[in-house]
Amino acid sequence: MNQKIFSGKTDIGRKRSNNEDQFIIHPKLEFCVAADGMGGAAAGEIASSIFVETALEVFKDPFKRSENEVLFHVKKAFSLANEKILAHINKNPNHEGMGCTAELLAFYDDGFVLGHVGDSRTYLLRGNHLRQITQDHTLVQQQVEESIISPDRAKNHPLRNVILRALGQKRELAVDLLRGKIFSRDLFLLCSDGLTDMVGDDQIEELLLSNLDIETKAKKLVETANNAGGADNITAVLVTIQ
Repeated sequence: MNQKIFSGKTDIGRKRSNNEDQFIIHPKLEFCVAADGMGGAAAGEIASSIFVETALEVFKDPFKRSENEVLFHVKKAFSLANEKILAHINKNPNHEGMGCTAELLAFYDDGFVLGHVGDSRTYLLRGNHLRQITQDHTLVQQQVEESIISPDRAKNHPLRNVILRALGQKRELAVDLLRGKIFSRDLFLLCSDGLTDMVGDDQIEELLLSNLDIETKAKKLVETANNAGGADNITAVLVTIQ
């Protein structure tokens, strides 16, 4: 069985008054989460907290670590968290518009299941090559896919933060579910857009390929985003496969 080493770091950034990002790493239960709250004031922070707490609640009950069972639990975490966020909004109308984007990565013996909603991202470094394995649920990304705008223009487009899919928006939540095998030396990065809006993929790849330990890599990712301006909350969660 592959050993997994987890590390995570979150920071308020240079411009925001509070941190609406949340993350959890749980080596024993072999899962991790990065969630980015939206809605302003305390509401976004509440939404991301609900997702993190719900994921822990779902995964802490013992279950057989098969691919299908892990997939079921990932789906359940998203569905239940979405219900809880909508219920909170119903009881607190002043929090209307709150929600969160989220990444949930969970492992079984030789594979992973990833749930993804919104413009937070998951990357995989494998064989010295970094690739984004999630697709942003944004208006601009949709326009890229429809060849309305170019990928280069999308990077600095004024509407790049218009999110088309997030928890807390609709009763029916569409979750992207990715599955795959894991290999020794794989390195996963779950992050909020506070990192990727500030730091390019080439820079991220270079840092992840360095000889630094995993905790220092997470810290350096956040530092790099802050040094580039820190326009938003920044979260980076790393998992390396031994």
